[in-house]
Order: sequence, then structure tokens, then C-alpha cells
Amino acid sequence: MAAAGGSRYLLTIGRWRRSFGIAPQFRALAALVPGVSHVDNKSDFLGKRPHRRHPGILQLSCVRLPQALADAAQLLLLESAMPNMEKQVQALTNYLWSRHLPVEPEELQIRAVLLEKKILENADSCQTEKHHEEVLRTLRRTTYHWQELSYNEGLSLVYMAARLDGGFAAVSRAFHEIQARLPEFQPQTLMDFGSGTGSVTWAAHSTWGQSLREYMCVDSSAAMLELAEKLLKGGSGSGMPCVPGVFFRQFLPVSPKVQFDVVVAAFSLSELPSKADRTDVVQTLWRKTGHFLVLVENGTKAGHSLLMDARNLVLNGKEKSPLDPRPGFVFAPNKKPKEEKFSMVILTRGSPEEANRWPRITQPVLKRPRHVHCHLCCPDGHMQHSVITARRHGRDLYRCARVSSWGDLLPVITPSELPPSPAQDAPES
Repeated sequence: MAAAGGSRYLLTIGRWRRSFGIAPQFRALAALVPGVSHVDNKSDFLGKRPHRRHPGILQLSCVRLPQALADAAQLLLLESAMPNMEKQVQALTNYLWSRHLPVEPEELQIRAVLLEKKILENADSCQTEKHHEEVLRTLRRTTYHWQELSYNEGLSLVYMAARLDGGFAAVSRAFHEIQARLPEFQPQTLMDFGSGTGSVTWAAHSTWGQSLREYMCVDSSAAMLELAEKLLKGGSGSGMPCVPGVFFRQFLPVSPKVQFDVVVAAFSLSELPSKADRTDVVQTLWRKTGHFLVLVENGTKAGHSLLMDARNLVLNGKEKSPLDPRPGFVFAPNKKPKEEKFSMVILTRGSPEEANRWPRITQPVLKRPRHVHCHLCCPDGHMQHSVITARRHGRDLYRCARVSSWGDLLPVITPSELPPSPAQDAPES
């Protein structure tokens, strides 16, 4: 099956070259690197819109905190009168962005064995006890010491000052992805695991405030929950909440039958001490997901690694919900290196065919004279580097590609999606 598909694909490439007379440098790229084929004109994708607003554009303009949230945060900071707040904010920001994943016990054991073997090769085998001590000293010196953050009242305020706006912007981008591609989706319930300052609730209310009626905020820190509640009440503990239907608790709902339309874990997986803990949490969150599971982490190697592990766990695992046995698929992977650098993955239940299957741009678009370089993640999971020109692919696609950004969808049909033609089905001579 794969061989037949490959033959059809090569014949398609050959037909492009004969028909359009591609320049020699583009012929090499077309032959060696899979390229896109046609603009998706099945539904007049542009309509009367300009190219800069084609339906694959998903980036957000400058995101601002809701004024009520900004005012409440400023009031709480003024009332706290904490000394050296700016220095504390900078120190916490630096720590969070330089944080690595905890070293797993199995990995530590492997390091110890290799280190001991290396030491024994160059030492007296009679001094075994000293060798063990040297191994331990070396491991302590070279191993990253991950520490769990305990968010008391003071650290919660510092975290709010450091991460409230960035967290709100990152989650808003994730919700915008869902709303832009599925405008008919109107969730009624949402659960936020590791809710912290409650920025997910504010972002969800800004996106789906007309339909959401229940927000479940789960955080192990009582100080964080209290701070989030104060922010909802304008900075005090007695006002009326700006967002109705918000509930706070320190533990996940126990019943496996409790599901939510949208489940979010933003910057929370990195707070768990081991891979086993992260696996348990992701499986639990997926069971409680009715439609979308949104995972967001820092735009670092550690954050990306966490999301890839979670994605693979959901896609390859056998974890099923008692209420919805459908498998999951990736609805939106994205990494947006703007003012707020973050990684996200959105997983949903059902079949991938149910979603818009245009390929996604995975790197900054390189604009060159009369051609554009696009790195794409295609619907079948394969990566493509495509060189797009107006002469070869048409003016519409060329202009759409030039105005697109990292994370957008490109409205094209890849060769694997084209219907087979008689020439494509002909056997090779």
C-alpha cells in the first residue's frame, strides 16, 4: 500500500515539472522534498476576504488582561506592600524558565553504574567504599536538583505578578484555536487542573462566556485558591465575582463519571515530581475530557518534552472514558515564540477527519524574492519543507503563504489527499 502511494506521488511531482517548467533549483527541491500541490478551493476558501485574512490565519493580536482582572491584581499588590517585589518577580521568572525535568530514579541508577565503572577502571579495586563515596559526590554535583514549589501567600503574589498576563495570553491563544476552527462549539463546563491565579477561567470566560456555566478550579495550594477567588471578586474577599459559576477545590473529582467539555492543565505538568505522577494525571484528565484537553507549558525544551509525552500517552494509550470511548487525536500543536513563549497541544475525541485537515506551519515562514519556504506538519503526521511560488502553485496560495505565520494553517491539499488519476495508477515500467 505504501509503495503504491509512493509511485502515485512521484508521478504527480513529475507532472508538475513538465507542466510548469520549474527552474533547476526548484526541480531538485520538488524531487527531494515533498511539496504541496493545490490550493484547497473546495469551498471557495477565500470568499471576499483578503489574503492576509485567509481562514488558516490563527495568530492573535496583542492580548490584554480584562480590565477587572488587571485592577484586582494591582490592588492586591499595592495592599501587600512586599519589599523588593521586582527582584522577587525576576528571580521567580528566571527560575521557572531555567527549570529542567526531575531526574527519574532509573536514569539516576544508570548514571551511577556508568560512573562507578569509569572510576573502577582507573583506581584500586580494593577501595570499594571510597569508590561509592566518590560516585555519590559526583552525582550530587552533576545532577539537576528539582524542587517542588510550595505556594504560600507571599509566593502566590509573586507568581501572580510574574505570570498572570503571560499565562492569560497563552491560554487565550489555545482557546482562540478552538473557537476559530469550530465556531459552533459552545462548552458548558470547564475544569482547570493546577488553576493557580485563575487566568484560565478569565480566558475561557472571555472566549465562551455566553455558554459556560461551570468552572471547576483545582489547585493543591490553598493560598493560590484564595488569591484566585480574590481576583474574581475585585481584589477583596467579600465582593461579587466577575465570573459566575466558579468553584474551587484542592482535589480532582473522584467519580469517573464526572466529565467536562474542556479540561485544561496550564503550566501544571511541570510542577509534578515524576514521570509516573504526570502519567497518572494525564490519564485522569483525559478520562474527564468530554471534548477538548488543552495542555500548555513554557516554550522550552523541558516544556515541549512534557507535552510530547502527554500527547503520545493519549494517542497510543488504551485509556478510555466510560462515557465516551472514542479515541483521541491532536487538534492543534503549536509553539508561538512571541512576547510570551509557550508550547501547547490540544487533544480532542473523535476522528481526525472531523477536523480541518490543512497542514500547519511549524517554523517561521521564510520570505524570499518570488518564493516562500514553509515547514509544514501534514495531516498524516509527516513533516514537509515546501517551496511555494506563484508560478508553480498559483497567486492565491503564494500570497496566503507570504502573510502566514508560525502556528497558522496553510489552505492546501497535499499529494496524499489528491484523488488518484489514471496516469497515477499506471504501473511503473
